[in-house]
Amino acid sequence: MNPWLCAALTGLTAGAHSSIWGMYKDAPHEGFSLRVFTRSMVFGTAVALLIARVTGLFPADAASFVVFFGVVYVVERAVAEAYKTFFRQQDQSKYTIPMQFAVFGKPVESRGLRMLLGVAYVGIMVLTLWLILMLQRSIGGRPPLWVIFLVGGAAGWISAFGGAWKDAPIEGFQIFKFFRSPVMAGTYAVLVSLLTDDLVLITMAAEGFVIMTTETYKTFFFPSKPRGKFAGKPVIFPEWLRLRQRFVPLYVLIWLVVIGAYVVAASEGQKTPVRLWDRVSA
Repeated sequence: MNPWLCAALTGLTAGAHSSIWGMYKDAPHEGFSLRVFTRSMVFGTAVALLIARVTGLFPADAASFVVFFGVVYVVERAVAEAYKTFFRQQDQSKYTIPMQFAVFGKPVESRGLRMLLGVAYVGIMVLTLWLILMLQRSIGGRPPLWVIFLVGGAAGWISAFGGAWKDAPIEGFQIFKFFRSPVMAGTYAVLVSLLTDDLVLITMAAEGFVIMTTETYKTFFFPSKPRGKFAGKPVIFPEWLRLRQRFVPLYVLIWLVVIGAYVVAASEGQKTPVRLWDRVSA
């Protein structure tokens, strides 16, 4: 199969996975919109093609598919959440926890200030990846396992601080929740390191799988519990409590495909050949 088509299909699949858990938690409160539901699929496809072009990574075998899937997942989610938090203008009264950037639970009304903060936030994420790239370039090859665990949790720390800033003023600070993302990210980083030696790809893919895991747990293990942003809000579209179940088999299938690919890649000792630090050094 054409490598660009493989990349596009992988991006579409990652976007579909994100779309399903998003719809599952939101549809009973907001209703179903085909435009909203397909948004992550379209954007995931575009992100996948861009990542393939920039990094040279294509889902050519089981190992590269798993790494590529995780990287696409985290980039799609990071851009989507940054847009909703800092750049989108939307009525926040329907949410228990504001989705726009807020200070002590009160949304910042100045759109210009939010956009400026959004640019800074994206800049921090890009700078973090650049520093990781420079660290590996200085190491000159595969880093030790403890470095993989600690550095692989970097995106998890960004997620933890961002989540605490948004949720703690409403729900209170939860120690377990705060440390969950970086610990999970470090653990996933060690697992992903079996498939690639590149620390940037490891870090990004690991956080992608953290998002997949935490959203699956929060969405499907407690289906009758409204998500924090809708806590205490009425179910306006009760028919979607039933209709949303139709999407679960596809959601589970995507999980099985990713897990199966990982098992195949790890058991066969496959590794992606892409090494971003070499591309920078060249």
